[in-house]
This record gives sequence, structure tokens and C-alpha cells, in this order.
Amino acid sequence: MPGGAGSRQARPVTKKQITRNASLAAAAAVLLGLTVPLTASAAAAEPLKWTQCEGSDLDPRQQCATVEVPRDYSDPDGRKIQIAVSRIPSEKPSARRGALLLIPGGPGGDSLGDPSGKGQKLPQRVRDAYDLVGFAPRGMAPSTAVDCRLDPADLGMTKLLPWPAPDGSVGESMATARRTAEACARNGGELIQHLSTANEARDLDRVRAALGDRKVSAWGISYGTYVGAVYSQLFPHRTDRIVLDSNNDPDPSRVTRGWLAAFEVGAEDNFPVFAKWASRPGNPHRLARTAAEVRSGFLRLADRLDHRPLLWPGANPPRLDGNALRQTMLTSLYDPDDYPALARTIKAARKGTVPPAPENPPESVLQNVAAVAVGTNCNDVDWPESAAEYQKGVDESRATYPLTAGMPRGPMVCAAWPFEPKEPAVRVTDRGPSNVLLVQNERDVSTPLSGALKLRRALGDRAVMVTVDSTGHAAYLANGNACGDRTVSRFLATGKRPGSDVHCA
Repeated sequence: MPGGAGSRQARPVTKKQITRNASLAAAAAVLLGLTVPLTASAAAAEPLKWTQCEGSDLDPRQQCATVEVPRDYSDPDGRKIQIAVSRIPSEKPSARRGALLLIPGGPGGDSLGDPSGKGQKLPQRVRDAYDLVGFAPRGMAPSTAVDCRLDPADLGMTKLLPWPAPDGSVGESMATARRTAEACARNGGELIQHLSTANEARDLDRVRAALGDRKVSAWGISYGTYVGAVYSQLFPHRTDRIVLDSNNDPDPSRVTRGWLAAFEVGAEDNFPVFAKWASRPGNPHRLARTAAEVRSGFLRLADRLDHRPLLWPGANPPRLDGNALRQTMLTSLYDPDDYPALARTIKAARKGTVPPAPENPPESVLQNVAAVAVGTNCNDVDWPESAAEYQKGVDESRATYPLTAGMPRGPMVCAAWPFEPKEPAVRVTDRGPSNVLLVQNERDVSTPLSGALKLRRALGDRAVMVTVDSTGHAAYLANGNACGDRTVSRFLATGKRPGSDVHCA
């Protein structure tokens, strides 16, 4: 999913409170025009009962607990669900500032293991200042989980994303959308109707309250930047230092539909870097003499595979067709370290062979991730139902952005979703404290710079943006550079931001 199943933070690839003064919440809601129900903040937080976490490869200091939240915030006294949380406490209690929420990508990712994982890459002074807190969003196991029980054939990425037929038609994608939507309506239970970004933000405020902190800091990545922005909009008075890394366009009229469309731009931003690498003399994975030849060769090969696919045992579906090659391209562009995998796939397919199929998590994990992604994406905003409208967009995209063959404007499952959104998508605005730092790579296939600039404009004077001259998804402590890392670390540790937007060359 956009910023989700395709995200490096989502489990298919790698592996992702309450105000104490109800009158203050009411005043903030009236003053800022917020959409959060006042009842969302009316309960008292229960103290957390921390226990040893289950799982391998975890830091022995990591602890786990659960927070009880309303399934439906419009009915706060109704049925409850559980949100699983984890933490590694501040390594220097005398320097503790509060909690740092590690907000995962997705929808469909969790950050339960992140205090032991990427959290340990944080500089010492940041680990001293914060309890590092991860969580599994509503619907994600081991929180109260959802499952659509999809046909396993519909769990492949070329099904979950609306790749069109070789001739560009969207009929098969529409059929997949209807089949998936029907399964989720039949098997997803009541909870799937209450998955949304706004509800995830409300859950996080319940987590904040349960932690006992008046304010909370956050580091959100990919889809997590939208969660962090929505949290900052709904609960501005509860935010401390907010880092948004690899940012989504917050357009409330499009949301996920806009993020999907961004792939056509993101691929064009990033493929030239791969092509230059794949044409470099001395590169053992070299594909052609020039970057232009790498591109033209990729397009010819994808077209050939559209019409003469290869058997690909172990893959889902078990064939390497043009769309499987294009999906491999998108996945590999998330991280330059994955360029060799794409090059090996291209070389093998040229010879009429296939590389080993990518290893997938267990089906139960894929089912859970797919259900959360589908439910959250489709409940956030209405999608058009007209196949003709999607066909028009796909045709235009194919003509202008051939690398992605029209997929970014195709019909995801939301085109057939049977439930209406329970509330409008949250509009991110410039009203609130100036405590947000955006960090963004210039070349990002999933969350391109063009979308990040729209979030920057929406936040206005609340934010400062660090643009990093780097390639790949996830900038801070991952695919960025030392200048960007220093700037973010300084903000988290000291609160000092640049006086204006900066460029890290």
C-alpha cells in the first residue's frame, strides 16, 4: 500500500491519550476547529503494567504493556480494544524529558520492535532524554487484530496495488477490488470500520496519558508522518518535539489516493539514479553502457514480459510478468542497497530465467497487514467508484510515466469499499505550536519531495524543513546524510531547529 506495504517500515517488507483536562480539550477543539470527538479525551488513564516482551532479537531492557481504548470514539463507553505498546526507558533518568513515540509507516506497519531496533541508532543524548516507545496500531496484532481472510492469491503486491492489464485496462483491478472489499466486509468484523488515521492519533493520545506524560514527542516515518501531522492537529497542546521523516501530501480530499499517484513521480525521480549506477563501468551488476540504455532496456523487457511471462516458483503470483518486474523496480528503489536485487532480476529475465522468489512473512502476517492497510486507507476518504474515471487516469499516466504503466492512478480496493467514512479526513493546518521538523530526501520513490513540500506548506510557520540531497526512503539515520542526521538529532536533544528551511548537500 502507498507508504505501507511497499514501505520499508511495513511488516511485509521487513518485517510498525487522553487529555487530563477535558475543558482544555473542548476549548482547543472550538478554537482550532478540530474534528476529534470531545469524548475521546474524557476518560482517566489506567497505569500501565509493564512486563517482559515476547519475541527474539529484542533488547532485554524492552518492556511491553497494553492500553485500553474505545473501539468507537463516538461511543467512548462502548466496547474496548487493546493497543500493544513497548518501551525502553531513558538511559539517564536525570536527563529524561519524556517519551518519544516511534510512529511506523504503513498503514500496516508496527513499531513494537523499534525501541530495540532503530531506536538504538539514536545518539546517546537522545536516548538519555527519552523513553523510546513503540506500538502496534489498532487492528495490528498483537493489538486487537483484524483479518479479511483474503484469497492467498490476492495477497501479492501486484494484486494489492492496482497494476493494469498489459493493454492498460482496469477491469481486472476493479474485479480484485470488489473481491477484496467483499471479503473484508464479510470477515473484518466491526473493528475494520473503525480503522482510520484519526483514530490512530486518538489512540496515541491515550497511550500518552497512560505513560503519565503531559506532552509527547514523536518520530514518524512515511505514513507515520501523516499520523504525526494529524496527531499534532488534533492534540496540538500535547505535542513536544515532532520529527516527520519522508513526508506524505496531507490533501484531505485525496489522502491515500494521492499517495498512490505519487509513485509515478517518485519512480521518475529515482530511476535515473539506479540507471546511472547500473551503467557504471566496473559495476559487477552493470546492465548497459549508458543510463539511457538502462531505461530503454527496462521498458522493453517489461513489455516483453507483459506478453510472455516467465514461471516464477515461490512468488505470488508464480510468474514474472511485466507488472512483477515493475513492482520489483518500485520495491528496490526504496533503498539503494537493493539495486543489485533489481539488476539480478533484470539480467535473469533477459536470459529467460528467474532469480529466487522474494521471501515473504507467514500468511497470517500478510493477512493482518493487508486488512489494516485496506481498512485504514478506505475509511480515511471516499474513492470514486467509476471504472471509466480510473481508466482515464491510467491512460494518461501510461502516456506520461511509462515506468509505472498507469498503476498509480488505478482502482485500489477502496473503489469498491462498502462503508462510508465515519468523518471527514483531518485537514492539517498552520494552527498550533511551532515544534515540527520535517526531514526529506530529494529522491524518494514512495514519498517524493513534491508531496513533502505540500505538507510543509500546510504546516506553515509550525514547521521547518530539512531537504537532504540523497536517494531512498527514510532519511534520518537511514538513507539520508550526516548533515540531515545532525540537524534532527540536535532538535530532538535540545529543541533547537534551523531558523528557516535548509538544504543538506
